[in-house]
Amino acid sequence: MKIALLAPAGAMYRYNRAFHRNLYYAPVTLALLAAFVPEELGAEVAIYDETAEAIPLDIEADIIGITCITATAKRCYKYADYFRARGVTVVLGGVHPSLKPYEAMEHADSVVVGLGESNFRRMLLDYREGCIQKLYFQGENASINDRPLPRKDLLNEKKYFTTNTVESLRGCNHSCSFCSYPAAFGSRLYKRSVIDIIGEIKEMEGRIVVFPDVNLIADKEFAKELLREMIPLKKCWFGHLTADVGEDDELLKLLEKSGCKGLIINFETVNQKNETNIQEGINTVYEYAELMDKLHSKGIIVMGSFDFGSDDDETDVFKRTVKLCKDIKLDLPLFFVMTPYPGTAYYRQLEKEGRIIERAWSMYDGEHAVYRPKNMSPGELEYGMRWARKEVFSPAGILKRMDIKNLFNIIKMYSLFLALNFEQMRNANILEPLGRNIVTDDSDIPDCG
Repeated sequence: MKIALLAPAGAMYRYNRAFHRNLYYAPVTLALLAAFVPEELGAEVAIYDETAEAIPLDIEADIIGITCITATAKRCYKYADYFRARGVTVVLGGVHPSLKPYEAMEHADSVVVGLGESNFRRMLLDYREGCIQKLYFQGENASINDRPLPRKDLLNEKKYFTTNTVESLRGCNHSCSFCSYPAAFGSRLYKRSVIDIIGEIKEMEGRIVVFPDVNLIADKEFAKELLREMIPLKKCWFGHLTADVGEDDELLKLLEKSGCKGLIINFETVNQKNETNIQEGINTVYEYAELMDKLHSKGIIVMGSFDFGSDDDETDVFKRTVKLCKDIKLDLPLFFVMTPYPGTAYYRQLEKEGRIIERAWSMYDGEHAVYRPKNMSPGELEYGMRWARKEVFSPAGILKRMDIKNLFNIIKMYSLFLALNFEQMRNANILEPLGRNIVTDDSDIPDCG
């Protein structure tokens, strides 16, 4: 049996666009699914990640699995239709099929809804017996613990800055109205045992480790236990977490001792009122500067993301956000258009108000306005985001965000700071958000009919 696992990419992030290798770490999803292929099948498994390389149209496979997010749904469906027309069995899974399973069923022989660990293996065994089901729903006893190591050997390590990606937990216990993750998988936290996580890290070569979890500190006691066990490994690690990390001094000390060198934090907005509405009080805008000072003092740099376009945003939000990024010395600002993903409370609100103006899933990429904002036009929203990017990544903008006060503490990370900032300067100046005609164009995949 031959199995191929595909991760199609949106137009902005495809391997032949502007983004470079140094911005990508190896994904966990496909390598993990490959590890769940039953040994008794004697299968040959191949992985194709479109952020790193082209997906061949001449893949020889009996069954193809495709992981899908909303922004890639249309492209995933076209690949699915194409390979099914060639007689290949196609299975769809991921966030978007979990949100829209019956839509996905129109393009697949089977759809895996929710966590894929147990059902992916079950689906393959059903396929062997000729009784594959149209839908596999996540069971009540789903778990991410006691699992095999991801098949990183199937990835082309030259295409990523590291393949040392480790999942420690899945899920988030916050219910932000705009987030597709709890809408797709629920708000339950699925945790691996710390001993299994540490065992996986010990198998890795090199010092760099990336935790791609949605929120590494969703369970703070679990995070503290993990970080204590990380200390003897002497790794340099990077991860995602929420801004409430600054409220826990013990956790901050453990970040430093365990080798944390960089974090991605979703600040979301410069407007405190927005935070109350969408983040349930996780972030406190006036404390951002204090948080950045605490992290920099411990040698940790921060990528901080902001979403523009909420109902409390007016056209001055772009200038105010740029000023905030400079004032708090944010190392790498990331700006996106707030996007109402299907299945979320935010989508339902805008749909009820008749404000959704775009139905092509490819446009739901965080770069385009797919709804009418309350206090500006869709064009003003997209232009304002582009302007803000160019401002923070101008030479003057980069210099003003350098934290001279804590320079001694973070000096070891400033080669990375400069590399990432100059890469983003390049992108901000040459890469305008791609137009609808390009974003929705999947003509490189032949029509199946």
